[in-house]
Amino acid sequence: MFKKSYLLQGFFGLTAVVLLASCDKDFNELGTDIVGDDHFGFVKYTDVGIQSYNQKLGPIASNNLPINPLGFYDNPVYGTTQANFVTQVELPTSVPTFNNTDPDEYDTEPTKIDSVILNIPYFSTLQSDLDENDNKVYKLDSIYGISESKFKLSIYQSNFYLRDLDPDQSFTGQQLFYTDKDAEIDSYKVPVLLNDAPLTGNNADGHENTAFFFDKREHKTTALNEDGEEVETRSVPSMRLHLNKQVFTDLILNAPSGQLANNSVFKNYFRGLYFKTESLGNPGNMAMINFKGGSITIYYNEDKATTTNGTTTYQRVNKNMVLTLNGNTVSLLNNSNENANYLAAANSAQEASRLYLKGGQGSIAVIDIFNQADTYRYDRKLDGNGNPVSDAKGNPIYIRVNTPNGVSDELDDLRYPAVDNTGIDRSTKNRWMINEANLTFYIDRDIMSNPAQTIKPVEPNRIFLYDLTNKKVLIDYTYDFTSNTIRPKNNKYIHGGIIEREQVTNGRGQRYKIRLTSHLRNLITKDSTNVRLGLAVTETINNVAFSKLRTANTNTNSAPSMSVLSPLGTVLYGTNIPVGDENYDKRLKLEIYYTKPE
Repeated sequence: MFKKSYLLQGFFGLTAVVLLASCDKDFNELGTDIVGDDHFGFVKYTDVGIQSYNQKLGPIASNNLPINPLGFYDNPVYGTTQANFVTQVELPTSVPTFNNTDPDEYDTEPTKIDSVILNIPYFSTLQSDLDENDNKVYKLDSIYGISESKFKLSIYQSNFYLRDLDPDQSFTGQQLFYTDKDAEIDSYKVPVLLNDAPLTGNNADGHENTAFFFDKREHKTTALNEDGEEVETRSVPSMRLHLNKQVFTDLILNAPSGQLANNSVFKNYFRGLYFKTESLGNPGNMAMINFKGGSITIYYNEDKATTTNGTTTYQRVNKNMVLTLNGNTVSLLNNSNENANYLAAANSAQEASRLYLKGGQGSIAVIDIFNQADTYRYDRKLDGNGNPVSDAKGNPIYIRVNTPNGVSDELDDLRYPAVDNTGIDRSTKNRWMINEANLTFYIDRDIMSNPAQTIKPVEPNRIFLYDLTNKKVLIDYTYDFTSNTIRPKNNKYIHGGIIEREQVTNGRGQRYKIRLTSHLRNLITKDSTNVRLGLAVTETINNVAFSKLRTANTNTNSAPSMSVLSPLGTVLYGTNIPVGDENYDKRLKLEIYYTKPE
C-alpha cells in the first residue's frame, strides 16, 4: 500500500457548501416578522372567505435534484422516511490508458490498483482551527435526527440504466424517475458489496458499512507522490469509503475494448452506484448531501518505460484516476410508520382544520381565496336607449344581474363596491386601494412542540406559496428583489414564508407570513383570474421548478421540486375551525390593509 489514510482529502468541500448554502437548520434563528406590523392606520379587513385542504402526493419525480437526502429520519408527527440514492458515474475528460495489456509496456508486473476511495463531502462549518489534538473542529450542517446515530450503508454497482430521454415521448422529453423506484432498482443491482472493508483495523467499528454514521471529524490523508514522497492533506468532513479493488480492476483496468471511449458508452457499461440504507433499530439520522461534489479516486501503480540508446528501463510510479458522480441521479424515498392523524388528514377531501405540509413523497395544502358561491355578476348599467350609464364624474355604473359568471360573488363585490355597501348600483371608483395583503399561517405548537416528544421535529425554515392552477410563482415573488448575500435562502424576504420563532435560544416556530399584495391588487383592479393556490415546504426559495407526480390527483399533477428533496414537515392551522374554538384566532386568514375611497 502506498496510500495510508486516517480519513480523506476534500477537494470538493467549498463546492458543496456553495451549491445550496447549506440546509434549513442553518437559518433557524431568523427574528420574527422581518417586514414589520406597522400599517400606518390603514383599515384592516379579515373577513375574506378562504378555504384550505390537504393533498397527499404519492410518488413524485426525483431525478437530478441538486442535493439529495440519505439515511433515516424519524418524525413523530409524520413517521419514518428512508432515503436511498442512485447516481451515474463519469470518466475524466481524457480517455484513460494503462500499462497492463502489452508486455513491452511493463517489466514484470502490469498496472495494479492499490486502493479505490469514494469521497463525498458533507455540508459543514468550521468551528475552530485547531483543537488540543491538532485537528480542525467542524459542525455538520443539514443533518436531521440523532447525531451520529448509526445505520447500515451498502453501496452496490447499479445495473439499472438511467436513460436521458423518454422513449414514450419519441425521445424528445426527459426521462422521469420517481421516488418509489427503489424496489426495481434494488432488483437490478449487481449483488457484490463495493464498500466491503473488513471489520478490522480502521474499520473495526464498521463505520464504512455495517455501522455507518455521518462523521464530523476532518480527514487527514498521507499518500506517496510519483517520486515516492509522503504528502499529507487535510480536508473537510466527508463520506470516505474504501471500495472493492477487484471490481474496479475488472471494470476499469480490464474493461472490454471501447467501453472507456467516452461517457455515453461508459454510462451504459458501468451504470452507476446504488446507495442502500438499512435501519439498525436506532433513532434515525439523515443528511442532505451534494453527491455531485463527490468522486471515486482509483489509486494505482504501474511501470513507466524509458528507452535510452536502445535500452529500456522501468520505474514503478504511483498514479490516480478520478471518476465523478455526475450524470443522472434519482432520490429514492420510502415512508413507514406513518402517523394515523397525518394519514387521515392528508387523504381527506374535506376543508381542513390542520394543514399537513411534508416534503419528499409527502403532502401539500390547497387554498381557495374568496367564498366559492357564484350566483350573480355585475354588468354595465344602460339607459332606456341601451347606452352605458356613468356617474357625474364619468365613472361607469354597474348593476347586479342574477346570472353566474364564473367569479366568486365575494370577489365581484370587491371589484364593484357600493358607496354605502347596500346599494345595487356600483362603480369602479369605489374600489379599495390595497396597501398590503398577507396570508398568516400559525403553527400548531401542540403537535409540533408536544412536551411528550423526546425529540422535537425539525421545523422547515420556509414554506412556498404558488399558483397551483398554472404551476408557477405568484407575481409577488417575481416583484420581490430583496436578497440576503450571507444567507441566500432568505432571499425575497418581503414576499416571505420564512419561519418566525420565539425570541429564545433554539426557539420553536410560531408562524409563517406570506405577502401577496400584488396578487390581490390584480384580482380586484385588473380582473385577474382567481387561481387556486398551493402551499409546500421548500428547501430553498431560489429554485421554483416543479416535479411531476406519477399519478395526478384531483387538485394537481405536480409539486415544487424543492419540496421533493426536503425531509421536513410542519403542521399549520387551517380554515375549518369553528367560532368559539380556543384556536379560532389562529385559523388561516387573509389580512387585507386598504385605504377607503373618498
